[in-house]
Amino acid sequence: MQYIITAYDGTDENAMERRLMAREEHLKSVESRFKEGQHLYGGAILDDAGKMIGSMMVVDYSSREELDNWLKIEPYVVGNVWKKIEIQPCRVAPIFMKLYE
Repeated sequence: MQYIITAYDGTDENAMERRLMAREEHLKSVESRFKEGQHLYGGAILDDAGKMIGSMMVVDYSSREELDNWLKIEPYVVGNVWKKIEIQPCRVAPIFMKLYE
């Protein structure tokens, strides 16, 4: 099942520092899961000044339980970067899924 994940960083004075400390591990994790077909697309959410304030991802996991298990080890969760996470089931249009065939 596919999901849209919208995750917002904390707003305290150390939020950006936590993001930058966890970023390399987060990107390694995303790259690995992209190669496995679990992460389809993603990017940083920016404020009006261009500062990173969160993340959005479209992922594909066999179940919500599998997605939740990934979140338990996601570097931005473990590193206390993401403070608010919204998860919504979705269906990526077939035309876009051809990119992964």
